[in-house]
Amino acid sequence: MTTATTDSLHIVCPHCDAVNRLPQSRLREQPACGKCQKDLFTGQPVDLASARFLKHVERSDIPVLVDFWAPWCGPCRSMAPFYAQAAKTLEPAFRVVKVNTEASPDLGARFNIRSIPTLALFVGGVEVARQPGATDANGIIAWARDKARL
Repeated sequence: MTTATTDSLHIVCPHCDAVNRLPQSRLREQPACGKCQKDLFTGQPVDLASARFLKHVERSDIPVLVDFWAPWCGPCRSMAPFYAQAAKTLEPAFRVVKVNTEASPDLGARFNIRSIPTLALFVGGVEVARQPGATDANGIIAWARDKARL
């Protein structure tokens, strides 16, 4: 983690992409963005593409869980409600995002995504784990927590 102090975390706003510094003790207090005043955590996956994705992965001090998916993929569509359910449980300890590989083929290529859906976990800007294939909400939650060691 690249925090200014051991108690402070950088959290990227899912709405305006501003980087907020927040005391770790305030994560569960429904914090708002200092720039746009919207909630930093919505309990829903954040749809990200290219530059926005990189900012969230590289600047967030919390783990970033990513679902690489495509709209034509049946297993992706069947996993989507489970992923949304997992987001409600995992936030605010994680930033939960989705990347449409059809809309952002550069990210699919950059991260060598060969099958979808694929879950990837980033900690400190680095991919630390990957799991291809659809799973249910409990499987997503357990996998993310285990791989992030939370």
